[in-house]
Amino acid sequence: MNTAIKDHAELAEAFNANEPRVNWHDETLWWVRQKRDKMAWSIPEWETLRETASLIKHNVLGNLHAYLEEFERNAQQNGAIVHWAADAEEHNRIVLELLQQQGVKRMVKSKSMLTEECHLNHYLADHGIEVIDTDLGERIVQLAKEPPSHIVLPCIHKKKEEIGDLFHIHLGTPAGNADPQFLTAAARLHLRSEFIQSRVAITGVNFAVAETGEMVVCTNEGNADMGAHLADVHIACMGIEKLIPQRKHLGVFLRLLARSATGQPITTYSSHFRTPKPGQQLHIVLVDNGRSRQLGREDFRNSLKCIRCGACMNTCPVYRRSGGHSYHNAIAGPIGAILAPNLDMKEYADLPFASTLCGSCSNVCPVKIDIHQQLYKWRQVLVQDGQTNAAKTAGMKMMTTVLSRPGLYRFAGKMARWVMRVAPGVVSNRFNPWYKQRELPPPPAESFETWYKKNR
Repeated sequence: MNTAIKDHAELAEAFNANEPRVNWHDETLWWVRQKRDKMAWSIPEWETLRETASLIKHNVLGNLHAYLEEFERNAQQNGAIVHWAADAEEHNRIVLELLQQQGVKRMVKSKSMLTEECHLNHYLADHGIEVIDTDLGERIVQLAKEPPSHIVLPCIHKKKEEIGDLFHIHLGTPAGNADPQFLTAAARLHLRSEFIQSRVAITGVNFAVAETGEMVVCTNEGNADMGAHLADVHIACMGIEKLIPQRKHLGVFLRLLARSATGQPITTYSSHFRTPKPGQQLHIVLVDNGRSRQLGREDFRNSLKCIRCGACMNTCPVYRRSGGHSYHNAIAGPIGAILAPNLDMKEYADLPFASTLCGSCSNVCPVKIDIHQQLYKWRQVLVQDGQTNAAKTAGMKMMTTVLSRPGLYRFAGKMARWVMRVAPGVVSNRFNPWYKQRELPPPPAESFETWYKKNR
């Protein structure tokens, strides 16, 4: 399925064709949301941590140029080589050149949403280099030839039986074995040989400390550590917004990240990379790719505070019942619906409308991004820019005309009630998108205005 030519509604409809899967997906993510709540309520200073993290990020975004220069200076003093990439194309080109210098045709990569955003795997494959994703969830979707559907739980849309079938085909496990412990052990054996053989490892970056020039990578599997420590060359790819000013600030963000993401007190591994070991190269690729443009949009700059915890996805009623792939973007869910139009307003014009604007995403965000308000603001921008479809635009103009003229509004209401009583098929048919998913209520005998005048 080519998701590039389909919008969220079409892709969500395809996901909803399998109702048991939708229900299971919904319930599983809500269970993660409940774990998050339990962990958040277990520490009395939770709201203080959120506010502090938001203010730290606000400071970073207001002084990003200075912190970037400080980070580069300190990273270089630590022995790292720093590269700057204006966009995804330049990022991919830099990584390819580093790999070609090493003469490798196969390498390992830990989870990195930035490289997903830049479509690095496909780019390297086109140049004859195979990337092995070593995060278990990422490896599963890679074997299935699918993108991740969630930034923390990449294969949350797959059931264990499907994973067992994938492992049988690609890793040679016994057919029909879907025991999670067995499958995890099989994946560990498979990936261990890749770690040992790979001379180059790519990791993402969760936090970069300007004060020390170090990077922190958070995983539950230790795959980033295995790749980076065993390889001769470590390439760390990070968006320029991942900076925090000082090392002491990690105490705020590390307490928020895992609790918000998976309901853990802290990730199993919070690994610091600062100085390359003797004989090893450490390359850091700092990537803009539209972030400066988003920084310049006052209404949307707060989205750059995101620490990629996925809490907004776990709570979002639309995401939970439409699936991550319906967002046709590397980052799904509410936060993805804010970030994607910044990259391409035309291609992702549908995403800000894939929301109820209930505000649950903003309520759980650990850095207090006003997500639902930004979604509403994006809708205004997209409408003004002419990016909504013709049918919706015409419908809204017609409604504006009706609602702004009281006499016309009363007449339209009277006609609608008459049609629904006399010829309900005119409204209740497959051409009415509302009726496709709902049963319309019986028409009222009179308008609210008439009822109110009689009963007030």
